[in-house]
Amino acid sequence: MAWACAALSSIGFAWGGDEPPFELVEAAPGFFVHVGRHEETSRANLGDIANIGFVVGERCVAVIDTGGSLAVGQALAAAVRRRTDRPVCYVINTHMHPDHVFGNAAFAGGGTRFVGAASLPEALAARAGHYEARLADALGDAAAGSRVVTPDLLVDDRLRLDLGGRTLVLQRWPTAHTNNDLTVFDEASGTLWLGDLLFEERIPSVDGSIKGWIEVDARLRELPVSRVVPGHGRIAPPWPATLDAQSRYLGRVVTRVREAIAAGKTLGETVDAADPADAKGWALADAYHRRNLTAAYAELEWE
Repeated sequence: MAWACAALSSIGFAWGGDEPPFELVEAAPGFFVHVGRHEETSRANLGDIANIGFVVGERCVAVIDTGGSLAVGQALAAAVRRRTDRPVCYVINTHMHPDHVFGNAAFAGGGTRFVGAASLPEALAARAGHYEARLADALGDAAAGSRVVTPDLLVDDRLRLDLGGRTLVLQRWPTAHTNNDLTVFDEASGTLWLGDLLFEERIPSVDGSIKGWIEVDARLRELPVSRVVPGHGRIAPPWPATLDAQSRYLGRVVTRVREAIAAGKTLGETVDAADPADAKGWALADAYHRRNLTAAYAELEWE
């Protein structure tokens, strides 16, 4: 796939306080992305750590993920208004994690439909209190107004959304990164928004099934797409090479854990023996590699 980064057009504007500009990149005509930072949520970044954006149709706009706080969602809503006066008819959440959903409240009301996988409401309900408490700890009073908004339009398998002259195809996937992963394919541009089924630069984090994720990776690489947008990382990275890097990492974790289990090692011994080289080159590896080993051990122990 040939897609020159230099050809991408950028839009930037300040989004309050001393924060840097809230920048948008037009990854394809009418398809805008804001790239999150490779950081943990903090008062300094207000939860602006995931890729979020929107697609403009002739009739209305679909927002894809909303960021990790109300403040980030409001910045995204302002970006939509600066680009078009068409209403936001859909907010699509690719999965349950707080860095992708806590900006939803900025779009609540006014007839906007909130869309997610059929398993998303239960997943959010089980975690909402924990997520909100963690956000309050990280942001303090800057977390005010950030809340879980439950989707009212659910995707069991596949759903087509008509924005007016532009159709988005939403696909629910088997348990992988989470048990509620959803992708968004823009037929007009051939762009596939993968959410956290694809991590680029930032280390993948397992909160579903590592074996399932590897299987989904194999299915994703066969899809006929022009470009992809990951949940974290560069817009339109080389495809499927960037997926290869993720698959190699996940496969390495599975191999290490299976070897440890076969050798009779406990979970603690397996995690303590983690080889930093297995996660070399990934941002935030110190925070997530050991967690991934833990999740993989719990899944693989009884296979």
